[in-house]
Amino acid sequence: MKVIETKIQDLLIIEPQLFKDDRGYFYESYNHSRFNEHKIKDSFVQDNISKSCYGTVRGLHYQLAPYSQSKLVQVLEGTVLDVAVDLRKKSPTFGQHVSIELSAENKKQFYIPEGFAHGFSVLTETATFMYKCNNYYNRESERGIAFNDAELAIDWQIPNEKIIISHKDSALPSFKEAEYNFL
Repeated sequence: MKVIETKIQDLLIIEPQLFKDDRGYFYESYNHSRFNEHKIKDSFVQDNISKSCYGTVRGLHYQLAPYSQSKLVQVLEGTVLDVAVDLRKKSPTFGQHVSIELSAENKKQFYIPEGFAHGFSVLTETATFMYKCNNYYNRESERGIAFNDAELAIDWQIPNEKIIISHKDSALPSFKEAEYNFL
């Protein structure tokens, strides 16, 4: 596997080694030992899968410490624009984000450590999205930031009139008003 650093420390893009032949392909999507070699030390305890239609924006979500989550995300079907926002108050990239196109075709994965808000937009007719988490879901610590926050200025690559967002996500606070406790 190939691990690519992004402009924000600790956010990593993983390109698995693909073995193709006339029958199809095979790749190892996760190997604890190999990820440890690349300083990804998480022990993942929960896998989640969602399927969404074109224009759906999910996020920006996170859980407060001590229930914060690292995530290893990938797309099983379709294409998404995946986004991570640095919420670590002492980070030189606090408030900055990285976005990456993940697809069933490119098989890239995105490693998002604790201390980041996460979201994605669906760029194809449908997309099936999978993510591994190093901590269990905890409703009381769940928080979020408005996907269309002006200060973050994220381009979700979906025309505004085509964006589909849940009622819950449409009520999320701005970046300045959001609660987070990551150092």
